[in-house]
Amino acid sequence: MVSTMTTNLPCLHLLLIDAQNDFCDLPASAQGAPALPVPGADADLRRVAELLRRAADRIDALTLTLDTHHRRDIAHPGFWWAATPGAEVAPFTEITAAQVRAGQFQPRDPAALSRVLAYLDALEAQGRHTLMVWPVHCELGTWGHQLHAAVREACADWELRRQRASHVVFKGLNPWTEHYSALQAEVPDADDPDTGLNRALIARLDGPVRLLIAGEAGSHCVRATVEHLVEHLPDATPERLARITLLTDAISPVAGFEAHQADFCADMAGRGLRLATCAEVLGEVKGKKIHILKYKNKTGYKKRQGHRQKYTQVKVTGIEG
Repeated sequence: MVSTMTTNLPCLHLLLIDAQNDFCDLPASAQGAPALPVPGADADLRRVAELLRRAADRIDALTLTLDTHHRRDIAHPGFWWAATPGAEVAPFTEITAAQVRAGQFQPRDPAALSRVLAYLDALEAQGRHTLMVWPVHCELGTWGHQLHAAVREACADWELRRQRASHVVFKGLNPWTEHYSALQAEVPDADDPDTGLNRALIARLDGPVRLLIAGEAGSHCVRATVEHLVEHLPDATPERLARITLLTDAISPVAGFEAHQADFCADMAGRGLRLATCAEVLGEVKGKKIHILKYKNKTGYKKRQGHRQKYTQVKVTGIEG
């Protein structure tokens, strides 16, 4: 039997950012309660899990990032006192260098003051963020740090089906800097290479395949990761960026930061990235025909048959700006 294929199937690489329990709007259970639930995240990640299952044969690479923190972290309440020792700092409090110098906030460890001020000065000079004190989340080893159950099962199935391991990236273990992006901390620590630009990960994501990006939250970690990726790709031409797709129904913002995600998506679309839903990526269309010719030498028997191979189609539903 001779088979000739007249088309190549597109390969996919799925980058799934921080698909962890603490970011999911799940009900509290005996296992725990989400520390920083993002409205819509549970549904987002169920859609991603379905995509991973149904498109497993097309997804050649799977990269997972995990937000990973210690209890003591510059962006957690336990790092700080408000005004006087013993006064707790509430989650979702922004802290500036000016406020620390004025005595409105202070690190619980007085010896950390100079280092904290140097960090806040450097952070604010970039103009990207002000330090936000978040609820303790994604603490190493906790239920909240684990992958969303549906995603975890889909990843395990993909690894067995494809007989290859997913690539896991940990971020956030350094307690002296915020680490929204999977590619670089907000202010890299000169003594910690893991906070610097992750060129190996950029090279992994900069392949000839179509890169799909999903995860939580679109207003923060997804946004920071994609912005760094676009900034540091060796060839960030519109043609290259068109191979990156943001899965818009698999990304949700932290409550109150909806505009941040909307601005981010509009900016990326303007640069050439594609926006699509999981359903649109899974939409299958028929490609060119694969011809199969069967014959037997001795009898002269011949039979020609074929079918049209399905492939993945990404649809751009709109670009604003």
